[in-house]
Amino acid sequence: MRTEPQPRPTNTQATTGTLSTVRNLGILAHVDAGKTTVTERILYLTGATHKRGEVHHGTTVTDFDPQERDRGITIFAAAVSCDWDGHRINLIDTPGHVDFSDEVERSLRVLDGAVAVFDAVAGVEPQSESVWRKADRHGVPRIAFVNKLDRAGADLDTAVDSIRRRLHPAPLVVQLPIGREDGFTGVVDLLRMRALTWTDGHGEAVEGPVPAELQEEARQRRRLLEETVAELHPGALEEFCEHSALSAPTLAAALRELTRTGEGLVVLCGSAYRNRGIEPLLAAVVAYLPSPLDVPPVRGTHGGGEQRRAADPAEPFAALVFKVNSTATGRLTYLRVYSGTIDKGAAVLDVGARRTERISRILRVQADRHAEVERAVAGDIVAVIGPKAARAGATLCLPAAPLLLEPPSVADPVVSVAVEARRSTDTDRLTAALARLVEEDPSLVLRTDPETGQTVLSGMGELHLEVAVEKIRRAQGLAVGVGRPKVSYRETVTRAVSGLLYRHVKQDGGAGQFAHVVLDVDPLAAITADGTEGAGADGGTLFEFRSAVVGGRVPQEYVRAVEAGCRDALAEGPLGGHPVTGLRVTLTDGATHPKDSSEMAFRTAGRLALREALRAAAAALLEPVVELTATVPEDAVGGVLGDLAARRGRVSGSTTRGGTAVITATVPLAELFGYATRLRGRTQGRGTFTTRPTGYAPAPGPQPGAAPGTPVR
Repeated sequence: MRTEPQPRPTNTQATTGTLSTVRNLGILAHVDAGKTTVTERILYLTGATHKRGEVHHGTTVTDFDPQERDRGITIFAAAVSCDWDGHRINLIDTPGHVDFSDEVERSLRVLDGAVAVFDAVAGVEPQSESVWRKADRHGVPRIAFVNKLDRAGADLDTAVDSIRRRLHPAPLVVQLPIGREDGFTGVVDLLRMRALTWTDGHGEAVEGPVPAELQEEARQRRRLLEETVAELHPGALEEFCEHSALSAPTLAAALRELTRTGEGLVVLCGSAYRNRGIEPLLAAVVAYLPSPLDVPPVRGTHGGGEQRRAADPAEPFAALVFKVNSTATGRLTYLRVYSGTIDKGAAVLDVGARRTERISRILRVQADRHAEVERAVAGDIVAVIGPKAARAGATLCLPAAPLLLEPPSVADPVVSVAVEARRSTDTDRLTAALARLVEEDPSLVLRTDPETGQTVLSGMGELHLEVAVEKIRRAQGLAVGVGRPKVSYRETVTRAVSGLLYRHVKQDGGAGQFAHVVLDVDPLAAITADGTEGAGADGGTLFEFRSAVVGGRVPQEYVRAVEAGCRDALAEGPLGGHPVTGLRVTLTDGATHPKDSSEMAFRTAGRLALREALRAAAAALLEPVVELTATVPEDAVGGVLGDLAARRGRVSGSTTRGGTAVITATVPLAELFGYATRLRGRTQGRGTFTTRPTGYAPAPGPQPGAAPGTPVR
């Protein structure tokens, strides 16, 4: 096996070979399955780095952000490039934590293939399953690497069985481990029936015959591999029926085709930490995963019609932006070039923004290090400097041949926090920093609450938001306070008040003010029936006003003034100054003065009269409620229902399908802070939920005098 460094191109991949020698792949897995270690060993083995990076030492190439090194997890997708056996490998190391799944989504959108890494002890873990489904949606071919075979309790067959049960592909195991746990020293290559062993973890693999004690098991596993492939591949079936066996070339060709169609999953094994199994993994990447020429032409739209662009440098230029990063030296825009060629200094069109940008520099990316090149061609993954407004998901193309590519989907945020600068002088700097943050990460949403005035940052999880805020603190040196957003409460009335008389008389020289009104105040039926319709989903006020005055005792223009005054009074309720909703006001009688009555006097009377009526009508506090739909494994239903009950949720339905339960419940919004993390904990990360605002419901317990809420800390 070769381990010496390969020649590295100085310009584009076109200088070292054709598109058929390019592989654009990602490393996918659950947290702590070993993705970053696999990436580091690939870089070391191919000569891209000269020292093995270790996650626990904080010396990895791809986990270069200080927060990644402090936390020991991958947070941001990092692109690197290396060369192996005459092939150019553009590799993206993706995050494994569920809070950063949007980074994985954007990466999968631009990849041609992937290596799914599984822990040999844990097998398929929750986030492994999640990213697998994302790869299914994008149609990304995969091979599997069962890592950490040197751990206590590691078992290849158990891990493969979990792949079969949880992910439902047909596992095609092409290796047999030599030794178990601490005694794991190598693998048997079932295609060529040879043994590959590693002695010190640093040198090249030693090739030799299959150990005598494993020869029978190796023959049985080779036979099982042939039978499985023959069942899935018509060409292999023909040879198998004729010769009762498959040759190594036929088996390899069938494995390649089954990988590309997704009908089979090639499974390899090893220990990345001990540098065992990485060379066969690289060989499998080259042999089985597709090149840009092997994937269908990219599809886009222009002028209402669909167009396709093949991965050909001669085609018009088209590229998709999948990542934006602001650095101390400028704004980096990461591209996957799908067709055509782009040179330094060229003008490109941002189709969505209808804006022409100029590419001032093109960079070959090596995590946080960059090497400038003169051009990029179809199949390249590069970063460019120059575009000022292009965001993740934008299409850059030749101005003369516009094409709009489908952007990566962005999940709706599920967790929010309120942020503010601790020093008032830093408010403008914080606003600018938050704007850049949202520009870099589309899964973050920034808004200002129109009622509380708080700046609210929403994201995919509490860790996601914690990392985002910490990034601002470190990069900008800002003191930032973080807390839960204040809940937008409402007030309503619980009993009727009839015949409330209010006289507004004011005489201070000149024309005076006189207004006499009699009001009835009633709770609306929708409020008293079930308590959930006090306001619409948008928080709008539910209020009715009518006049029952007879005999013209109050002229019509004064009736309108009374209604306007009542609406003024709805802005602040008697409990805590919250907006008032869910009531009907009836003007039953009144009186006027021939000189001192006016619209202003009756508007003032209406406002003050309703305020007095609200104090007498037993006001109650309303809290916003949402309809929550949670999708959880069947074995976690009990714990989820108990947690919803503790959060004052009212379950309205539960259905089961395919081992998964879908629970629908109405839950107070204030009780959902931190729910994403709790749900993941109770379902081992496999549970998801969505919410939909449905209105307001009475808040239980003593009515406070002010809005509940957690102060910014």
